[in-house]
Amino acid sequence: MRLPSRLVASLVLPLAACAIGPSSIGDSGFGTSPAIPAPHSALIPMINIAPVQARPAGFMPTASEGFAVTQFAGGLAHPRWLYTLPNGDVLVAESDAPAEHDEGSGIYGWARRQVMKRAGAGVPSPDRIVLLRDANNTGAAQMQTVFLRGLHSPFGMALIGNELYVADTDALVRFEYVKGATQITSPGVKVADLPAGPINHHWTKNILADHSGKHLYITVGSNSNAGENGIDAEEGRARILEFDVATARLRPYATGLRNPNGLSWQPDSGALWTAVNERDDLGNNLVPDYMTAVKDGAFYGFPYSYYGQHVDLRVEPQRPDRVATATAPDYALGNHTASLGLVFYDRTLFPQHYRGGAFIGQHGSWNRKPHTGYKVVFVPFFDGRPAGAPEDFLDGFLTPDGHAVGRPVGVALDAHGALLVADDVGNTVWRVVPRSSM
Repeated sequence: MRLPSRLVASLVLPLAACAIGPSSIGDSGFGTSPAIPAPHSALIPMINIAPVQARPAGFMPTASEGFAVTQFAGGLAHPRWLYTLPNGDVLVAESDAPAEHDEGSGIYGWARRQVMKRAGAGVPSPDRIVLLRDANNTGAAQMQTVFLRGLHSPFGMALIGNELYVADTDALVRFEYVKGATQITSPGVKVADLPAGPINHHWTKNILADHSGKHLYITVGSNSNAGENGIDAEEGRARILEFDVATARLRPYATGLRNPNGLSWQPDSGALWTAVNERDDLGNNLVPDYMTAVKDGAFYGFPYSYYGQHVDLRVEPQRPDRVATATAPDYALGNHTASLGLVFYDRTLFPQHYRGGAFIGQHGSWNRKPHTGYKVVFVPFFDGRPAGAPEDFLDGFLTPDGHAVGRPVGVALDAHGALLVADDVGNTVWRVVPRSSM
């Protein structure tokens, strides 16, 4: 279907909007009991991306009161994900969708391609991991060097002993690591194939090791927005896998998760939590992205239902038997916020209020008016469970006229307990600490 040029222009022109917080009028998709209104689907998807704009000289994001933000490293190439090594070095996956990535056909595919262009994505993937080192403990990296190259849309990283695991878009790869090394030149060993293929709609694969080092947990996103590429295309997708390090055996750990990305262990309960992007094109206020404790063997609904047992009538064939088993997630993070990064605070540098709580990197909406996300939020926890509304922690990435000068993605803690934030539009890693610690 060819759209009239006037209609195309009206869809992709930037629309004025300001950063929207958790208490925004019109978005009640936050917390343990989010509003789930009736769906509203339109022939033409809502497109309201915040177009990328170069940040002005001297720009800094706005940190929560009592905190200061500085640039840990700049001049990066689409930094997506972060991992802190035991010696304090920080690894940054510079990555984008693989060259063979297919954004899909039809109206939804067309809309998505427009979004990627205006959002600063869709660029050739750097396919490498960069090492950042702050040897002088100044809060800024004095060394910035290519640590690993020749990867295939890398994302998640995890060190177990002296073995570094990297999740490419289509494989889990293991490298020998020497403490303090500034590069790895030896070839890696592929230890498992990961679902990819000619569609590979959600290409990112994150990994997290358990505390014993015996297992890795691997996120695999869906192959569609809501099953429009056919149920067969979802085989092996929309799930978290468990990888047995000793036997290289993969098994489904939890399924029906449309696009899980962030993974982190909640320090009080010991539970595995994930941040999940839910489906689009059901209206401004559906469906909330969420984070949830991941239950072994649980089914979370995709593609047949959302937020528990709310049926998506677009999916064919319908499966009421599967819907009846769907588990509702624990905590909504707002509609269309693109919540990606997730890390629990288990250090002592930040005040007591932050201990055990979760930081979430929200990449920002592309199909909601007004915009939502484009910030890092914090969710307080008590006794291993969410205990309050989300709090804006790092924002200012949207200009008053609705342009994006940054988009938070991965979040991590450095060796000192500071929060690191990967900004793939600003090509920067930001560092946030209490002002009292400076």
